Amino acid sequence: MRIVIQRVKEASVEINGEAVGKIQKGFAVLLGVGQGDGKEEAEYLADRLLGLRVFEDENGKMNRSIRDIQGELLIVSQFTLYADAIGGRRPSFTAAAPPQAAEELYEYFVQFLKENSTIPVKTGVFGADMLVRIANDGPVTILIDTADRKLKK
Repeated sequence: MRIVIQRVKEASVEINGEAVGKIQKGFAVLLGVGQGDGKEEAEYLADRLLGLRVFEDENGKMNRSIRDIQGELLIVSQFTLYADAIGGRRPSFTAAAPPQAAEELYEYFVQFLKENSTIPVKTGVFGADMLVRIANDGPVTILIDTADRKLKK
């Protein structure tokens, strides 16, 4: 699994001109599910996300987590995080999980966050054509890939 985390002043998701998810200060999270990913990867990423210290403290240092600042989360599914554009001009998405498996793991990830924190969690709609607006703060953008964790073992 992969997540792209953007520290935001605000973020929203619209479908056909209608807002379906909107947050203020917090994280906009783009989530991609790969072949073979499971609940272990989802829980690992959720834990990393909730503990990531990239919000400034009273000294201007990135030392506070989303929990510390009582921020919000906007989680958006994005299978294109598994695009392979090395070989040609048209990306391949064969490394992405099939839609049904990806949706189940996306829903599990969102539910895990809701059950393991008091942070408000908003979402897009899995598989929908969405307009995502992100006001990146900093800018601060971080990529976490569970495959990297496996390399460090």
